[in-house]
Amino acid sequence: MIQAIDLTAVDLLEIESPTDPARRLKVAFPISSATGTAASACVYFELEPGAHVGVHTDTAEEFLVILEGRGEGLVGEETAPVQAGQVVVVPAMVRHDITNTGDGILRVLGTFAGSVNIGTFEEPLGEGGPQVFVIGGPMPIVLPLGEPVAA
Repeated sequence: MIQAIDLTAVDLLEIESPTDPARRLKVAFPISSATGTAASACVYFELEPGAHVGVHTDTAEEFLVILEGRGEGLVGEETAPVQAGQVVVVPAMVRHDITNTGDGILRVLGTFAGSVNIGTFEEPLGEGGPQVFVIGGPMPIVLPLGEPVAA
């Protein structure tokens, strides 16, 4: 059975940090083990001008495909400009972030080399807020740092 996702029609979860006004995004996880994949998953997100995702690591290698807009990517300790048509490779467990430096929406599709991924953010979403995101279930699971991840 073909899995085909219309990125223009996915339901996006809006995330905003009460402690970092620039940390705001709209995100969806349309493909993962929850949809039947055995070895891959993806994330789709949109950033308004000036917004960023938040520095984090993922347990799986990730390709960030810049679909629209321009920004600045952080991988490890290096930063570089990114724009539509480019792909950024993020090794597993390497800290990374992306910031929209353009005037329009930055749209990004990230693909993971695993059907389950655990993303751990350096800063929680807000005071006492979630810091760990588990992709690969019926819905993404968000946990404060230090909480055990149930199988």
